Amino acid sequence: MSDYIKVYEVGPRDGLQNEATLLDTKQKNQIVDGLITAGLQHIELTSFVHPKAVPQMADADVVMADNLANHPQTDFIGLVFNQRGYDRAIEAGCRAMAFGVAVSETFSQKNTNRTPQKAFDVTRSLMEQAKRDGVWTRVYVMTAWVCPFEGYIPPHRTIALAERLWELGVDELAIADTIGFANPLDVGRLMERLGRRLDMNRLAIHLHDTQVLGLANATAALQAGVRIFDSSIGGLGGCPFAPGAAGNLATEDLVFLAYKLGLGTGVDFEKLWDVVYLMDKWMGRPVGGRIRSWWESYCRMEPLISFV
Repeated sequence: MSDYIKVYEVGPRDGLQNEATLLDTKQKNQIVDGLITAGLQHIELTSFVHPKAVPQMADADVVMADNLANHPQTDFIGLVFNQRGYDRAIEAGCRAMAFGVAVSETFSQKNTNRTPQKAFDVTRSLMEQAKRDGVWTRVYVMTAWVCPFEGYIPPHRTIALAERLWELGVDELAIADTIGFANPLDVGRLMERLGRRLDMNRLAIHLHDTQVLGLANATAALQAGVRIFDSSIGGLGGCPFAPGAAGNLATEDLVFLAYKLGLGTGVDFEKLWDVVYLMDKWMGRPVGGRIRSWWESYCRMEPLISFV
C-alpha cells in the first residue's frame, strides 16, 4: 500500500454545518485560503441543500464559484442530495460532487426524508448525470457501523450497500462512522472485508471523535490498508440530523498521526494552526484536536523535532 495519505478536508462543509455561529462568505473563503496555504488540496467545500434545513450552507453557490475562480488547481467537492442540488452545483461550476446513502432506515428518513432504497435510486440517477457531465463522484455509505436511532449495524448490511453503490461506478466510496460510535476492532474488520471486495485505493473513511476513538479508529483503518481519510480543521463538525454526533476527526490530529508513522500527507502541520486559531476567534471558543495542548506546550519549548 501507499506510504502517502490523502487528506480529504470536510471542515468548510461538515465542520460548519452544525455550528450556531453563522459565518459569512468572506469568512468561509478566508478559511479555504488558509487550508490551501497549509497544503490541503481536496476540500469538501459546501452542500447544496435548502437554506432552511442547513442555514450555514445558504451561500453554497457563491462559495463554490468564488473558490473555483480563486483556486483553479484545488479539488473542491459539493455535497448533493437531490436534483435541485445537482442543478445548483452545476450552475456554480462544480466539477466534483458527493452523494450519500444511509444503511439505516430511520436515519435515512430523518436525514433526507427518504427510504434507503429511494435514496439509492436518487443517487443512481445523479450518478448517471454526473458521468454524462464529466463530474467526479464520491458516495458516502452513512451509518456504516452505528445508527443513532437503530444502534448497531450488522456488517453484512453495510457491505451489501457498499457493493451496490460501487457498481454505479463511483470514483470514491467513503465509509462513514456518522456519529462516531464505532470501535477500532469493528473499523478494522469492516475495512479489511471491503478492501478484499473493492479497490482499496478508492475507499475512504469518514470518522468522528465523539467517544475519543477517532485516532484509534484511524489507526485501525490504516492497518487495514485505507489511505484516504476525511478530517475537519479544529475537529469541528456534526450532523444536524444525527443526535450525539460530535466533531469530526481533527485534521491536525490526522496529519500528526501520519507524521509519527512516517506517512506523507503534503500538509504543513504548523500552518494548520493559523486556521485553527482563526476558527477560535470566529466560533468564540477554543477549538482544535487532541494534539492542541501538546502543540501549545511544545511551542513554548526549544524545538525538539522538525515537521517536514
